[in-house]
Amino acid sequence: MPDENPTDAPDFDVLERETVYLMTSSDQPPVWKLADIGRELETHDPESLVRPLVAAGLLYRQGDLVFASPAAFKWVQLTGHVI
Repeated sequence: MPDENPTDAPDFDVLERETVYLMTSSDQPPVWKLADIGRELETHDPESLVRPLVAAGLLYRQGDLVFASPAAFKWVQLTGHVI
């Protein structure tokens, strides 16, 4: 059976976590454009990363602008990721 997740393809769950970490990092801007998130995380479809995080309440989106919710900051704090 062929490998369903080739080693050169990024893991979607990891990219979602990295998106939240990026948005809650104290050394990054608090508001991002969707295209800038795609460039920073080297993905061609940042919409597919942001949409489920908005639905989960971790990110807010206003048009093309995206920013972290208070829940995202709390989630990062609970998981122990260094900001």
